[in-house]
Amino acid sequence: MNSRPTSSQMIGTVLSGRYRLEAKLGSGGMSTVYLARDDTLDRAVAVKVMHREMSEQADQLERFRQEARAVAKLSHPNVVAVIDAGEDGGHPYIVFEYVEGETLKQRINRLGALDPQEALAYAIEIARGLTVAHARNMVHRDIKPQNVLIDSEGRAKLTDFGISRQLEQDGMTATGRVLGTTDYVAPEQAMGHPVDPRSDIYSLGVVLYEMLIGQVPFHADSQVGVAMKHVNEELPDVQARRSEVSAAAALVVERATAKEPAERYQDVGEMIDDLSTALEVEAARAGSTTGEATTILEAVPPPKRKLSSRARLSWVAVLLLVLVGGGAIAAVLLISSGGGGGGALKGKGEKISIASATDYDPQGDGEEDPETVGFAVDGNPTGTAWSSEHYDTPTFAGTKTGPDPGVGLYVTTKSAAKPKEMVIRTPTPGWDAQVFATASGPPEDLSEWGEPVGEVTDAASLEDVELNLPSPAKYFLIWFNKAAPARDQEGRYQVEISDVKLVG
Repeated sequence: MNSRPTSSQMIGTVLSGRYRLEAKLGSGGMSTVYLARDDTLDRAVAVKVMHREMSEQADQLERFRQEARAVAKLSHPNVVAVIDAGEDGGHPYIVFEYVEGETLKQRINRLGALDPQEALAYAIEIARGLTVAHARNMVHRDIKPQNVLIDSEGRAKLTDFGISRQLEQDGMTATGRVLGTTDYVAPEQAMGHPVDPRSDIYSLGVVLYEMLIGQVPFHADSQVGVAMKHVNEELPDVQARRSEVSAAAALVVERATAKEPAERYQDVGEMIDDLSTALEVEAARAGSTTGEATTILEAVPPPKRKLSSRARLSWVAVLLLVLVGGGAIAAVLLISSGGGGGGALKGKGEKISIASATDYDPQGDGEEDPETVGFAVDGNPTGTAWSSEHYDTPTFAGTKTGPDPGVGLYVTTKSAAKPKEMVIRTPTPGWDAQVFATASGPPEDLSEWGEPVGEVTDAASLEDVELNLPSPAKYFLIWFNKAAPARDQEGRYQVEISDVKLVG
């Protein structure tokens, strides 16, 4: 006869004269989690009680105790806190703060694909929780939506460090038993190879994929089959599955889930930077922020937000941002900028860099304020801008000759590339433009640029222009065929561009 008490029989048990078990919250192979009442402090807590047969195995008991010791050292708003630990009547237990809400997995199952802003905000918070674990040389090794709790205020909290391991001297956990959930397992973990913080980054990338798409990337007849797909197959393209997701968000998933750890983010702070940038892009595209995205974005100090000041005035909701537990998130440019022109995208081993910008006026005198055109790629979207000349009409009628009168500027990349988007910031919204691309040249006449690869109508302060390139190009022309009202001369028209970036 099995003397082990069932979870229902444990209800009503008082552990160590203090923690009264009231209801079962969940169960796994090693333990059961109960909602309990802390009679000493009169508060709800969650108590994880180790199964009796597991506690009789020395190695499993040590793992359980290790979890208590390890997580007790982690104090962060995005990590479920350990309150106490002990053993009573052969029942080892850990007491956690009780998080009233639902798991991220339950939220995805209930809602399907999440709003991109919400998905990015949760990913940032999970990553922030991982930051403190990795700083203590801990690898979680089981990052999955089931181990993320969403509290009543909408904040994500990482839990269940039950299979986490301390890093060895070489920075990696020892080889051996494969642990973790195969829907999210890193390739090296699936193969039983050493793991390090980049393995958690891979799993978080898969979680972000699931939040954006509404389902895990791989399916097979067995868990082993799923694990082997993580080893051998690239994740499906996010934008192919959900076209409204920005390239910035899709690229975070792509880089985080690179098969080779050396091609991923090398630390979770790098990933937070790009997640923050992608969240800014999504918020600007939507014209507002929602839910926890508002909270996350407010943690970005104004000097580090990458929308120009005038763009922020247009996207007023982007200003309504809140401090998230414990510190500011530093956002970086969608393409990291430096001095002198352009920058490099933090893509999966791919760098897109703009070498220069050039004014383009083939239908006029050949010049369109060449002195300021470098401001469009100087990495300063707030204080500088290229401006066209002033015109009497918005359509350039009578001042330019040709079938499609207008003016333009083109940017030249350091090497041929095939970007998916062009991000344009302007202090004079309202203009129309087409985007052209070519691998050679640059062409002297507009007709030699070929067919447009992108288009903007009634431009906003921040435009995320989808590009459809048949092949890599080196020259990218923005051809303005309708100007906007000038800021400094009433009744006149011009175009001003404060920043141009290419996202690959």
